[in-house]
Amino acid sequence: MPLSPLSWAELQALDTFHWDRVDGPTNAQARLRLFGHTEAEVQVTLYRDHHAWCPYCQKVWLWLEEKRIPYRIEKVTMFCYGQKESWYKRKVPSGMLPALELQGRLLTESDDILLALEQVYGPLGQGIQDARVVPLRQLERLLFRAWCQWLCSPVRSASQEEQHRLQFLQVVNRVETALAQTPGPYFLQEFGVVDVVFTPFLERMNASLYYYKGYSLREENPYLQAWFAAMESRPTYRGTQGDFHTHVHDLPPQLGGCWENREPQTLLNQRRVDHGPWMGLPDVAYPEPETARVEALHRVLKHRTNLIRVNPAEDKLIDEALRAALTYLMTAEVCLPPPGSDSALRYLRDRISVPRDMSIYAAKRLREALETTAALVGDEQGIPIPIRHRRDQDPANFLSTARSAV
Repeated sequence: MPLSPLSWAELQALDTFHWDRVDGPTNAQARLRLFGHTEAEVQVTLYRDHHAWCPYCQKVWLWLEEKRIPYRIEKVTMFCYGQKESWYKRKVPSGMLPALELQGRLLTESDDILLALEQVYGPLGQGIQDARVVPLRQLERLLFRAWCQWLCSPVRSASQEEQHRLQFLQVVNRVETALAQTPGPYFLQEFGVVDVVFTPFLERMNASLYYYKGYSLREENPYLQAWFAAMESRPTYRGTQGDFHTHVHDLPPQLGGCWENREPQTLLNQRRVDHGPWMGLPDVAYPEPETARVEALHRVLKHRTNLIRVNPAEDKLIDEALRAALTYLMTAEVCLPPPGSDSALRYLRDRISVPRDMSIYAAKRLREALETTAALVGDEQGIPIPIRHRRDQDPANFLSTARSAV
């Protein structure tokens, strides 16, 4: 006999998740990072996207976290997700992200920002203009162009698709060769700025090629596999790390479209990313933290009012269905949601964003609970995820009760 869903008060009693956003591990929800310093010592303000998705923001964000530089965070809406704030356009007329204020100077362009930070705080490993770093930065740009050509170019024939694939693989082989030159897993002898530069797009390549081309960058290249594993050993990277589902659905409007090849492996991968099971996907390999489920609960509880309000279903329906899913999440006991709630639960399943909302394992557990609960009453899917924009993720929907979006 299925359980009745726990009440919000009962679920609240299960929320034992606590963290220190200011001095604790890297996280997407922080507005201030001190690393043991006082707030009076802060000389840096990072302007990054609400969504915690922008790859160029991730590069600067990761650098600051690795160097443990105290800084403030101001969050700005990327055009893909909603209307850019007028106060930011007055400050940065182009609206581009990231931007950074350093000792009163306003800087844009991520590489220029890193260079300016190096001049004040010293390099991260090697300087961004170091003779060992420059050719590797050029290799990263070459890899980026080959990826965009394969992923984003409409193809008229199988031979053209194969040509783009081979061109990308040729550059990947050069990356593998570069990684093989060092005794450790990083691009140079020790972790440094080169790894920071490569991180955002290697992460997005790994996701997008798996989903749209049936190719697993991480699993098919041993040196890149070791590099990803080494990055995941760093709490700084874990705090900025996205998952496959977030990347593959946020990339199309950013890149002007992603072209799938419709091969059997691609279709299998797409079903796995969209419908599960999510555990075991090659987007993460470090052990699941014991706090994953309670973190997911904590984040939903924090924003449940808005989550219910923006859901297309009636408030009463999604309220009960969401409590049923959270009951399963925390107790592993199947809890029957109300009839007709399957599409409402899957609407939420499809809009969990990593790391904006929660860490990668917490998101996997929440998606699992939502899908398991939805399947009890039907196979109706939620409103499809848009491909020309992500205005369904507009952070303005969450700013009335919380300054940062869920």
